[in-house]
Amino acid sequence: MKVKTILVSQPKPKVENSPYFELEQRQRVKIDFIPFIHVEGVSSKEVRLQKVDLNDYTAIILTSRNAVDHFFRIAEEMRFKVPDTMKYFCQSEAVAFYLQKYVVYRKRKIYVGKRTFVEMTPLIKKHKNEKFLLPSSDKLKDIIPQTLDELGVDWKKSTFYKTVVSDLSDLENVFYDILVFFSPSGIESLLHNFPNFKQNDTRIAVFGNTTIKAAEKAGLKINIQAPTPQTPSMTMALEKYIKEVNKK
Repeated sequence: MKVKTILVSQPKPKVENSPYFELEQRQRVKIDFIPFIHVEGVSSKEVRLQKVDLNDYTAIILTSRNAVDHFFRIAEEMRFKVPDTMKYFCQSEAVAFYLQKYVVYRKRKIYVGKRTFVEMTPLIKKHKNEKFLLPSSDKLKDIIPQTLDELGVDWKKSTFYKTVVSDLSDLENVFYDILVFFSPSGIESLLHNFPNFKQNDTRIAVFGNTTIKAAEKAGLKINIQAPTPQTPSMTMALEKYIKEVNKK
């Protein structure tokens, strides 16, 4: 069956030159963006119940922009003045760049990884005498605590925000040719909102191994996967599939 409509389970890109918009034009398909999950901050009271005192830490590990936002939100709620001596370990350049929203970049001690958490470990290892706080969501990849434990550093994880299933009731009678997922939480949201979901002719596109496993566990047939050597991005995987089915 030809592809005419695609639903991406993420917010609409804010940049004008998004590859999704280019794909839409090139292949003449309609792409909608609806987040299947969203983030909600926990209260400072909940953080205190986790026995976290921000005064105890000399370094903050930031794995995402959400982590940045919610660390500074909690600090403000707790009336904690973040000292200029605080060290920030950012998983990627994007996270470090976002940190500028809250701190004067050139005056702070900021250490930047390449992309993955494991790639940041040499930086943490160099500063192993710090006391690290990891503000995170309630859904943390296992590799992160495993890696920190293996490094033998003094660290603590605290839930500053939660990943919550979005209300998708508006989509009950809306059908798309392809549904695109980027996390197990997205699959969970689909089944939470539509417990009687029948895939029928809907194609499922998934990004990453954990999402693949979640889709398979849910009994979904996966039609499109990324990243692969041939299609390292989701838009490339979608385009390859659309070209194949729409030429028939």
